[in-house]
Amino acid sequence: MKTHVKLIPQSPVRLGLPRKQQLPRAQAMWIIRGLLLIPLALGCFALSPAALAVTPARDGGYPNQNTAEGEDALFSLTTGAANTAMGFDALDSNTTESDNALPSWIWTVTGSLNAGRAYDTATLLQNGMVLVAGGFVARAELYDSPSGTWTATGRLNRAREFHTATLLQNGMVLVAGGYSNEILASAELYDPASGIWTRTGSLNRARYSHTATLLQNGMVLVAGGYSSNFNLISPSAELYDPASGTWTATGRLNIARTLHTATLLQNGMVLVAGGFDINGNANASAELYDPASGTWTATGRLNTARFYHTATLLQNGMVLVTGGLYAALASAELYDPASGSWTATGSLNTGRYYHTATLLQNGMVLVAGGLDSNDDVSASTELYDQASGSWTATGSLNTGRYLHTATLLQNGMVLVAGGFDSNFRALASAELGQLTANQ
Repeated sequence: MKTHVKLIPQSPVRLGLPRKQQLPRAQAMWIIRGLLLIPLALGCFALSPAALAVTPARDGGYPNQNTAEGEDALFSLTTGAANTAMGFDALDSNTTESDNALPSWIWTVTGSLNAGRAYDTATLLQNGMVLVAGGFVARAELYDSPSGTWTATGRLNRAREFHTATLLQNGMVLVAGGYSNEILASAELYDPASGIWTRTGSLNRARYSHTATLLQNGMVLVAGGYSSNFNLISPSAELYDPASGTWTATGRLNIARTLHTATLLQNGMVLVAGGFDINGNANASAELYDPASGTWTATGRLNTARFYHTATLLQNGMVLVTGGLYAALASAELYDPASGSWTATGSLNTGRYYHTATLLQNGMVLVAGGLDSNDDVSASTELYDQASGSWTATGSLNTGRYLHTATLLQNGMVLVAGGFDSNFRALASAELGQLTANQ
C-alpha cells in the first residue's frame, strides 16, 4: 500500500510547471497524489507544541450540491441532494425483446468549456442550464443543453477552488469557502437572472474541502474541512440563512473530518460519512445532524474506512457509498436510515477515487472516471442496479478524467466536464452520456 501525504493543494502554475508541459504519467500521478494530501501532513505537524506556537496569519474560508466534490463535490465532490434527480419522473422500462437486456450508456462529445478547469463546481440551475464556477480561476460559465454550448457569465469576486456551490430554494447559487493562496471565509451569491455574483455574509471559520448541504427548511449546513488554523481539520459546522445572508454556528461534529460526504436524507436529517481525521487516518465513522436540535449523533460505522469516496441518496431512501482511498477501493455499501447500519453491496468492477456518482432518473447510479488502483486515469463507467445490488460496466468516456464534475440534466442526460488528464492538465472538454439499450 502506498503512503499518501497531502500538502496545501496547488495548481500546475503554482508548482512552477507550465500548464501545457507534459510530465511522465507516473511522475504526474505522484505529484497529484502528493498535492491533494498535503494538509494532512501539515495538520499532523500542527499538533506538536512547537508547531502550535507558530500562527501564520491566514484569512478566508464540492456539492454538496454537485456530483463532483466536487463535491457530491469535490470535493463534494460530493454527490449532493440537488443533483440526485429526486422528484424527476422515472424513465420508462428499458426492457427490450430480451428479458436479460440491460441499459447502457453512450458518450458523445459536446461543446468544450472556454477554459480548462478542475477543483470547480457544477450546479444545475432551475432554468435547466449548468453553472460551472471556480477551479483556479474566478471565471464562470453556463452550459446550454439544447445548443450544446458554453457561454461566459459573471466572474466570481474571488477566484477559488475546493469550495462548495449550493442551489438555494430561491434559484440563486451560494458559493462558500475554498482556497486561493489562502483559506477563504468569503461567500457569494450568483443570480441567474442578472448573471452577476454578489458578496454575502462570510463564514465564521475559513475552510476548504468541506461539505455544504441544502436543508429542507431552506438553510445551508456547512460542516468540517480544513480550517484556517495551520490547516487543522475542523469539527465546526454552521448554518447559512438566505433571508438574512448570515452564518450562525451550530452543533460541532463529534469527529473532526475533511474529504467526507454529506447527504440529505428523506427524513430531513444529514448523514456525514467517512473522510480524513485529525490523526491522518481514513475514518469509518458516520454521524447524523438533526436540524431541529442542531446536534450531531453517532450512527453506524462504515464497513470500510474511506475518503475521496462518493455518497448518493437512492430513490428508496438508502445511501450508496462507493470507492475512495486508501488503495482505490472497489467496495460499496448501503446505509439504511431505519436501522442506522451499513451493509456491503456489490463491488465496483474497477476500484477508483476522484470519480463521480450520479443518480439517474431510472433509479440506477452511474459512476464515471477517476483514478484506478494503478493511479491510471480511468475512462470507464459503470451502472449500479438497486434491485440486484450489482454493477455493470457500460460505455467508456471519450476522454479519461478525474476530479471532474458530472451533472444530471433535466432531459435525463449526464454532462461530464473538465477534470485532469493523465498529464495533470486541466481539461476543457465535455461530453454527454445518454441511455441506450443492449440489443
